[in-house]
Amino acid sequence: MMKYLQNIGRSLMLPVAVLPAAAILMGIGYWMDPEGWGEANVVAAFLIKAGESIVSGESMSILFAVGIAFGMSKDKDGSAALSGLVSYLVITTLLSTDSVALLQSVEPENVNAAFGNIENQFIGIISGIVASIMYNRFSHVKLPDAFAFFSGKRLVPIMTAVSSLLVSAILFFVWPVVYTGLVSFGKAILDLDAIGAGLYGFFNRLLIPTGLHHALNSVFWFDVAGINDIANFWSGEGEKGVTGMYQAGFFPVMMFGLPAAALAMYHTAKTNKKKTAASLLLAAGFASFFTGVTEPLEFSFMFLAPALYVVHAALTGISMAVAAAFDWTAGFGFSAGFVDFVLSSRLPLANQPLMLIVQGLVIAVIYYVLFRFLITKFNFKTPGREDDVEQAEDSNEQPSASDDISTMAKEIYAGLGGDENVVTLDNCVTRLRLDVKDMDAVDQQRIKNTGVPGINIVGKNSIQVIVGTQVQFVADEIKKIRK
Repeated sequence: MMKYLQNIGRSLMLPVAVLPAAAILMGIGYWMDPEGWGEANVVAAFLIKAGESIVSGESMSILFAVGIAFGMSKDKDGSAALSGLVSYLVITTLLSTDSVALLQSVEPENVNAAFGNIENQFIGIISGIVASIMYNRFSHVKLPDAFAFFSGKRLVPIMTAVSSLLVSAILFFVWPVVYTGLVSFGKAILDLDAIGAGLYGFFNRLLIPTGLHHALNSVFWFDVAGINDIANFWSGEGEKGVTGMYQAGFFPVMMFGLPAAALAMYHTAKTNKKKTAASLLLAAGFASFFTGVTEPLEFSFMFLAPALYVVHAALTGISMAVAAAFDWTAGFGFSAGFVDFVLSSRLPLANQPLMLIVQGLVIAVIYYVLFRFLITKFNFKTPGREDDVEQAEDSNEQPSASDDISTMAKEIYAGLGGDENVVTLDNCVTRLRLDVKDMDAVDQQRIKNTGVPGINIVGKNSIQVIVGTQVQFVADEIKKIRK
């Protein structure tokens, strides 16, 4: 079950990756005309509307349905993506307010409010899952000659539509209960105000190692529970100083806190290993600051020093709570880096965003002092603090990988056991995700010697290699080797 949920989280990264495009378009548009929302500038209006076409609730739900169906299909085929759309259309049409009113023989205004919110990301996710299951089950089924035209991949959308009828029947009874529960949970967090934002930030970071933080994010960032923090912030629909509270506190951490932690790890590295540590920490720190992609840096210490990672999660929660308490808000389309901060700082609902910079400077000092103290106090084996004997032995076994992507890919694949051991290969934004026959055949140190931030064992036969933002190129090179 854990692996399956992680696969869903990985597949979600495909549609979520579209959000930066919307952020750039809307950010530039609002930057050009922050007061008139494009009324005084046709170019601004063009950009804003283009961005809204991506982040609107219905559009994002369709992206989720298509993206998950594609990502969860066993060979990433387009017919799976089409089937995701089919499932979404069937479910949302059958469970629309007018359809439910007809089925219940009541007036539309008497239908449960849950059905008025059926076009949401949760239904998109369900639709994608249904389509992927149907694809993996029926994409290679051969029908009798009389029906041969509908065999294989052509059968998938048909079976998806049939399955979606059953899912719709179940949701007819379950969705009102689920929706009410989600809304109640969202309201409970909203009622907690700054504390609620802090709790969200804390658990958001704790779930990063499992990849399940995407499920938590969907409650607060999207329209699953009526909060829809990202879309509302960028569309200007909400309350200034409140909308964006589930995003703002991440900026001080990602732009300042984590880079400061990287500096602390560099300063506490052993003298003979500072140069090696610097190459990793500098790149990971810059990625965190500029783009908000934190996984390369977080994975560099979360398994080496899990207690230190819990401290990081707690500090993230505190940052979220502080920003929410003072009503400082900013938003992002992808992650809380410098790019999104600049784009969102002039949006109508941005409230004293420069104070997040001040908060970030304070957070940076706290991160640096606390990380440096804890690393030296408890001798955490952060990058550059590995045991000399172990490192010496490792260096005799394998040479350090060069910066060449091809060389890195070959070394990683060899460390994984090559064709004889690797079963499946996939990747998300920063990680290689693989299934292997025998975990004991994996040479973790050989993989680490390529300079990757870390390795995550997520199951008996499942392993993740954290590469960073260059992961797509590494994955492509490995696929060439596998051919």
